[in-house]
Amino acid sequence: MTEENRYDLVVIGSGPGGYVACVRAAQLGMRVACVEKNARLGGVCLNVGCIPSKALLDSSEHYATARRRLAEHGVRVGEVELDLAAMMARKDQVVAELTENVRKLLERHKVEVVTGTGRLESPGKVRVEPADREGSPVELQAGKVLLATGSEPVQVPSLPFDGRFIVSSTEALAFDRVPERLGIVGGGYIGLELGSVWNRLGSHVTVIEMLPRIASLLDSQVSRALERLLRRQGFEFLLESRVEEAAVEDDAVRVRLRTKKGEEERVFDRLLVAVGRRPLTRGLGLEDLGVATDPQTGQILVNTRYETSVPGIYAIGDLVAGPMLAHKASAEAVACVEGMAGLESEVNYDAVPSIIYTWPEVASVGKTEEALKALQVPYCMGTYPFAGAGRARCMGETDGFVKVLSHAGSGRVLGIHIIGPRASDMIAEGVLAVECSATAQDIGRVMHGHPTFAEALQEAARVATACAVYGGKL
Repeated sequence: MTEENRYDLVVIGSGPGGYVACVRAAQLGMRVACVEKNARLGGVCLNVGCIPSKALLDSSEHYATARRRLAEHGVRVGEVELDLAAMMARKDQVVAELTENVRKLLERHKVEVVTGTGRLESPGKVRVEPADREGSPVELQAGKVLLATGSEPVQVPSLPFDGRFIVSSTEALAFDRVPERLGIVGGGYIGLELGSVWNRLGSHVTVIEMLPRIASLLDSQVSRALERLLRRQGFEFLLESRVEEAAVEDDAVRVRLRTKKGEEERVFDRLLVAVGRRPLTRGLGLEDLGVATDPQTGQILVNTRYETSVPGIYAIGDLVAGPMLAHKASAEAVACVEGMAGLESEVNYDAVPSIIYTWPEVASVGKTEEALKALQVPYCMGTYPFAGAGRARCMGETDGFVKVLSHAGSGRVLGIHIIGPRASDMIAEGVLAVECSATAQDIGRVMHGHPTFAEALQEAARVATACAVYGGKL
């Protein structure tokens, strides 16, 4: 083993968890190598997840606005045409620029990027097989190893991906034409976001969901509002329904469903299967080293410092318990690496924001009303509609509301749930409130600019504060 192949930390994976861990470790004086099997850095998020989907969501929203909304603002245009190839090219350019930025970031911090597939040979040794299979494997000696390989779409045995007609989110980001009929199995955030893209571009979107409501982890009041607004946009929802079988026939997918009304058959041009994601641990060599995993979820078991059952091997992000979110992985990356360096660092899992980039957007942090009832926590609730906010009126974006949940005794903010325009940006104030144990009264008293969307949060907090006078709810 040559000295040049010895590192304080080897990180396998270059997504939002991996590359952030590399940078923080380098800042703390560690010699770091990042192993990435793909030519582009950034992992699923930058390449086939968060970034390309948001690029298409923004582009499709511009298209929908030009077609349906500009006239009400006094802007008249001719016939609006869709150039799907140009839209996809823009998306690809955004991805290329951001992944290149990650490469430059690692270079600037003197992180060694090793291209190939990494596998654990021992707690302190990583074997990297070259991506092209033509070169010789490289062995990296590491003081510590951090696993940050992310996740992959869950495959349903009866709905095997073929990459063309029955597809995962990856292929649904790159259709070469707008499917006239798009079926989506799964009513979670991935299905709803990609459904929004293709619905705006002209698809008839049908969402098939086994549960009684979509986005089931949301506060139920918000979930119901989102379903109503998406139906108004043209979505069709088949709730409490499941796919029994699907077959590709004549360039279409014929699907047999079991719905509340009985058996039903539908035909789609494309079928997107978006029932969730699972940890991507294949080929890492976990079994050989005895790294413990959860037999139900496949997640790697870690302690409070993200160390696995094998000393010296750590895991973060989608590989471990908790929501599969890029910002959660980044936060864990910092906490994990700082812990390695002997610093006190942690992630507050009560303050992890969750966002669905439909329109209107949905964003939340903290406990839902259902969770507080189950825990028998006395709480106060304050809501305020965007229809009452001047800025929302000016923009013609009055759908949705803000909901603040606070402790009935102390007034401490327990949860904030927003469905409405720019909820993804507004939730930052809610995250800060939860993280800092602020009260609803604090939010109500802090001066908010006028006119802004954030005033709706201020007003909801004031309602929750007034509720506390009367003792709240159980």
